[in-house]
Amino acid sequence: MEIFWFIAIAIVLAIFFILDGYDFGAGIIHLFYAKKEEDKEVIAKSAGLFWDSNEVWLVAAGGMLFMAFPTFYASVFSGFYLPLIIVLWLIVFRAIGLEFRGQFNYQMWKDIWDKSFGVSSLLLALFFGIALGNIVRGVNLGGVENGVSAYEGHYFFLPLWDSSFSPLSDTPGIIDWFTIIIGLISVVTLAIHGANWIILKTNSTINNKLKGVIFKLNIALAILTIFSIFVWKIVNPNSLDNFIDRPYLIVFPIIYLTGLIGLFFIKKFKKENYGFMFSTLLILGGITSSLASLFPVLLPSINNINEPLTIYNTAAENYGLSVAFNWAILGFILLIIYFIIQKRLLGGKIDKMDYGH
Repeated sequence: MEIFWFIAIAIVLAIFFILDGYDFGAGIIHLFYAKKEEDKEVIAKSAGLFWDSNEVWLVAAGGMLFMAFPTFYASVFSGFYLPLIIVLWLIVFRAIGLEFRGQFNYQMWKDIWDKSFGVSSLLLALFFGIALGNIVRGVNLGGVENGVSAYEGHYFFLPLWDSSFSPLSDTPGIIDWFTIIIGLISVVTLAIHGANWIILKTNSTINNKLKGVIFKLNIALAILTIFSIFVWKIVNPNSLDNFIDRPYLIVFPIIYLTGLIGLFFIKKFKKENYGFMFSTLLILGGITSSLASLFPVLLPSINNINEPLTIYNTAAENYGLSVAFNWAILGFILLIIYFIIQKRLLGGKIDKMDYGH
């Protein structure tokens, strides 16, 4: 049952980052590339019509973590308390930026909420990438100092950053040079995904320009990806062992590479959905590759005193997991129905659809 719930939560998280990821990316594109008011309005609309339904998947993932792996849930929600509060505020300001910009027809009012939408989207993409960096790097479980745990082995606390700013420190912070690299990969990936979404769903005047932007960002992403593999081996020498021990897991990096290579042909695509398909593969492959590299570990320990948190030592009892299985089937059915109805109602280009007025 533990493996089933690990896979189920991984699927829900991947769906969240694919769906809400284009909202984040649209905000980043809006911040840096939308100059005309008509483009600002339609790009904001391409995110605003979808953001609330997309975040249902984040709520679902949180609920499933709480139910299936309560010890892991308690550990990360206490250890990452400060960045989670920051993320919460960023989600709030992104949402009100979208909802408020069209309430009054004053340019200064629109400019304020446009910046709220764009900056919040950028920082959310960065912080989610930093969070992934912390997961794959590991944390000081138990707060070990001088070989002694300060508290229980499954708890930890991280400052926002450590004075050394190094992932190799005995007491690393949430932000260091390694997690910043992963954060930048997240920003670039979601900016590409958001640009593809804008091309797919709008007739923005910058759509042709965005294909060139995607191509350049993809070059940067390829460089960052190669660089991150090298530094990951420095931070965790055993980071790629799972792919050697379980060769079938190589399918996930292949998915990522398919998306990465495919996007180099963005200027040649005649169908708008091709670009979005390849950036979806990029996100799907990136998340699943990261999780596959850790399996069955959920959160590595950087000390030798306390064991890492795994799907086995953090899971609920089998009875609870089996009972939840039945309710999960019902929940997934409702989620899928909700998703299908929403996408059908908002199918095609959204330029003429009303939002925020």
